[in-house]
Amino acid sequence: MAASSDQNVPSRAAPTGDPHNSWKPSFNPWLVAFSVMLATFMEVLDTSVANVSLPHIAGNLSVTTDESTWVLTSYLVSNAVVLPATAWLSSHFGRKQFLTTCIVLFTVASGLCGAATSLNMLVLARVLQGVGGGALQPIAQAVMMESFPPAKRGQAMAIYGMGVVVAPIIGPTLGGWITDNYSWRWIFYINLPVGILAMLMAQTFVENPPYLKRSENMIDYIGFGLMALWLSSLQVILDKGQQDDWFSARWIIIATIVSSLAMLSFILWELRVKGPIVKLAVLRDRNFAISTSMTAVMMAVLYGSNALLPLFLQNLMGYSALNSGLAVSPRGIGAFLSMLVVGRLVGRIDARVLITGGFLGLAFSQFMLGGIDMNILPENVAIPMVIAGFAVGFIFVPLTTISIATLPQPEIPNATGINSLMRNLGGSFGISILTTFVARGTYVHQSYLTAHTTPYSPIFMRTASAIAAGLTPSSGAYLAHQQAT
Repeated sequence: MAASSDQNVPSRAAPTGDPHNSWKPSFNPWLVAFSVMLATFMEVLDTSVANVSLPHIAGNLSVTTDESTWVLTSYLVSNAVVLPATAWLSSHFGRKQFLTTCIVLFTVASGLCGAATSLNMLVLARVLQGVGGGALQPIAQAVMMESFPPAKRGQAMAIYGMGVVVAPIIGPTLGGWITDNYSWRWIFYINLPVGILAMLMAQTFVENPPYLKRSENMIDYIGFGLMALWLSSLQVILDKGQQDDWFSARWIIIATIVSSLAMLSFILWELRVKGPIVKLAVLRDRNFAISTSMTAVMMAVLYGSNALLPLFLQNLMGYSALNSGLAVSPRGIGAFLSMLVVGRLVGRIDARVLITGGFLGLAFSQFMLGGIDMNILPENVAIPMVIAGFAVGFIFVPLTTISIATLPQPEIPNATGINSLMRNLGGSFGISILTTFVARGTYVHQSYLTAHTTPYSPIFMRTASAIAAGLTPSSGAYLAHQQAT
């Protein structure tokens, strides 16, 4: 990050007298913030709420569990494609109009998801849902940063952080409870009243700043096509790579080549074309580039552990979908508490100190989780979860605030789109990497266990005899011996 002795980093957002900073919303900024965060919380929640419901969806629609994962993949692919193009789409159609259209599309698609009678219908509805939801995060972030004065942007980002950080954490708990008590369809139907309220509030309270002029440029079809090809192929590789043993599969190699070439072509095209759909020049800002990279790292750790821990609790510890969600919910409590604190500290304490402390706390929590086994107590999971959630708040809020601290006000919408994309890609990379490590480690330990578990091993014989002795009263000596071995 740019070296500076000034601890109040956010105050450097723009020089005094900048006409872009003189604009203020007609309504109370907190009312505007609640309007955009209602839709954002709903959208971010949907990125994780369906995770624990996949077995139920697969059974109800008569498909395999592997096929049901396209419910997640299809959403992430369409979501990723829209994210970086949000700034251009907002300027072309008008941000308020684009925001309300996205909320309506997301809400209608949620109803179609709940009413789906086949996997194909559900996947198509999830694609539409991802298109509508992709713009909600960056628009909410841009609106909040523009609506609040620089001195209060730390508090604004704390509210924003409650949505984008806490929502994915409570998603599995909410999804598990709804699935166990009602039906998986209601994880989508609950979006209907929230979406209607969010649309009405956005239409009433959100405004288009006067400096956001409607773009008259033609749509950058080539840039958008290259971006869609690059991101969609990359997302599919990350989601399906482990299932097909990565580069052992021919389609993975082809998709990687296509994604790499599309990415390079996209970068070269966007740097040369007039009116690019994504202004990559914003990455020349040192604060923004470094902060965005660190955000991706944080989300890789957060999403990776958030995906694996419920699987461990359900598959090995025998937890239900609801109980596995409850086990990871203390991280949401920690994140909520830290957001309340860190919003007041940003601007008073050097942001770099807060970020460093947050990453150290997150690393310590992951170290604690690395030591859990089948003999854990509830607090062995709850304590590191609280620490991780508290640490994330101290990373996310100052990191998001400082990322746009030295950017001109008109560049904020474009920057927030890129920042949101990197959060999603970081989460996808984290899940893929950790899933691969777990799968490969499982193969190694199974081979090791098979090689040492033989009828002639003294340890095996003693263990089998002890198990048989315990089963004999209920099963009989002969059946107990068979069950034990």
